[in-house]
Amino acid sequence: MTLIEKPSQLPMAIADALTSAFPQLRVGNHQDFSGTGDKAGILISMERNGPGVRSLAGRKAHALSVSLRAAVASEAAPFDACDLASQLMDLALDNRWGLPSDQCDVPAAIVAAPSALTSAETDYNTWTVSFTQTLYLGPTLLEDPTGKPLFACTWEVSNIDDPDQYRPLQE
Repeated sequence: MTLIEKPSQLPMAIADALTSAFPQLRVGNHQDFSGTGDKAGILISMERNGPGVRSLAGRKAHALSVSLRAAVASEAAPFDACDLASQLMDLALDNRWGLPSDQCDVPAAIVAAPSALTSAETDYNTWTVSFTQTLYLGPTLLEDPTGKPLFACTWEVSNIDDPDQYRPLQE
């Protein structure tokens, strides 16, 4: 698996997975859907990027809010978009999109809802599946080149950041 270096790798990985799962649908970002009359397909949007809790290895966390807008043609059967949204939710559940598990959590807070046209109307031909997925980027903080687990008690050392004051764990 490829090391994740930037947040933009998540929507690209999601697009690859969705294209494989739904080869009959158009999958892409806003640019892929602009200027075309047919809006049917799955639109991938990144809504937010906020800080998260560092990984156990010390990598910085980016909590990304992702939206998958599932739109069907206007002549589709009632609630086809709802069915497509349900399939997207099932696919997103426990999916890391082919990214390394130590750098990508599974999606959390998955929810689907019909899109709103105006404050009084709902567009049932377009549903949006939203979730948060955390990526862990950058180097690990505690790389030990010798491979030996070390520890130190704060009351026994003068400088907790000095690796020479650590000692090996007893087996």
